[in-house]
Amino acid sequence: MESLFIAASPTSPEVDFRFGEHALSLKGESYPENAAAFYGPVIERLRAYLAVCDGAAITVNVSLAYFNSSSTKMLFTLFDALNDAARAGNSVQLNWYRDEEDDTIEEFGAELRDDFPALQFHDRPL
Repeated sequence: MESLFIAASPTSPEVDFRFGEHALSLKGESYPENAAAFYGPVIERLRAYLAVCDGAAITVNVSLAYFNSSSTKMLFTLFDALNDAARAGNSVQLNWYRDEEDDTIEEFGAELRDDFPALQFHDRPL
């Protein structure tokens, strides 16, 4: 499957999904005017990739300095798809990179760990 790369903008994160390497990355800030329009195609491609994964070891690196509430909803949809893939027999490691001083991002990571238990969650303060 062809990789998906979307360059970061001032309001949207860099998306670097290297499906052939089972390496997925989101980094930057996320507050696009229409989060559903931005994340919808990303999640669609992710689901297509996950549908053909069988026992894959997938690494997800997330380094978001800021995201708004509409992005949060879309991120939960993305992590839900990854959690389903992990429950289906894939190994999904989520590396949650954050500023060690940012309590909000840390708390969101803790919520992800609790809400998506099939993911191998790793808090990575910088």
